[in-house]
Amino acid sequence: MKQYGGHFDIALKEEELMKLEQESQDENFWKRKDAQEVMEKISQIKKETDEINELKKDINSIQEFMELELEESMILDIKENIKEIKNTIEKIKINSLLNGEFDHNNAYMEIHSGAGGTESNDWANMLKRMYLRYFEKKGYKYEIISEQPGEEVGIKGVTFKIKGINAFGYLKSETGVHRLVRISPFDSNKRRHTSFASVLVTPEINTNIEIEIKENDIKIDVYRSSGAGGQSVNTTDSAVRITHLPTGIVVTCQNERSQIQNKEKAIDILKQKLYLLEREKVDKQLSNLKGSVMDVNFGSQIRNYVMHPYSLVKDLRTNVETSNVEKVLDGDIDIFIESYVKRC
Repeated sequence: MKQYGGHFDIALKEEELMKLEQESQDENFWKRKDAQEVMEKISQIKKETDEINELKKDINSIQEFMELELEESMILDIKENIKEIKNTIEKIKINSLLNGEFDHNNAYMEIHSGAGGTESNDWANMLKRMYLRYFEKKGYKYEIISEQPGEEVGIKGVTFKIKGINAFGYLKSETGVHRLVRISPFDSNKRRHTSFASVLVTPEINTNIEIEIKENDIKIDVYRSSGAGGQSVNTTDSAVRITHLPTGIVVTCQNERSQIQNKEKAIDILKQKLYLLEREKVDKQLSNLKGSVMDVNFGSQIRNYVMHPYSLVKDLRTNVETSNVEKVLDGDIDIFIESYVKRC
């Protein structure tokens, strides 16, 4: 995807915004395959430029007030405004670091429980709740593409599609294994248990990419929807599971109204995963040439959530930690995500 300059390059952004708006006014605009993508980019740039322009106004206002003789109450208000401005600047700085090829894209997130049955299924469900709360706080829209409930409690797996500004740029940091240590609510002897769940985040990629999927290379299974996949999930035999035989990649979809729609969406997701797989091969080749590891090592433990014998959430990549486990599990994970973005 084309980049549009750094977040502080306001002139370049406004110039690009004007160009895109002119394109959107063309009478044949909505016949273009990328029309929706262009409109989303217009909305994104407008939000960013409005935020920076508003920030400039706030800074100018404070400078004007500082030249006056002020009462103590007004000074306290100004200090509070300065604090808010600093927070806004910090957010803009974080956004400016999201300049990867897919950072501005929407994202897909998969959560899978590890070995351990009930314990791991419950932990996967806790992670699902944590991310849903995070999406709400960020103002991201999401839909559940597929969900597989556990036998007794929790979930074995779930796949979301997340739509929002820089969704992949922020969420890519969550890829990896998440470890929970707690006193099990399912153990009558109140023993401590360790549970694992994996998270995989991939970007939504332009579906016009040239990825050929041969019919002989895929196995399609149709099964009955579980009924746990969000709104409008039916209970007919319309859910689809597609296995790509050469790579072993498995994609499921059950959220659409018909088997045909579920198949189309599953094929779309499979194309994107195959595209990323090809990119990963190139990355590995470049890594060998440069003598450094460039690809993400998915499957490694990235974060510990300890609820007993003490309270601590620690990211093992950045060493950022907090003792407020409940707040983290309620979706307050910005400290981990932003620290990862700064580190990369």
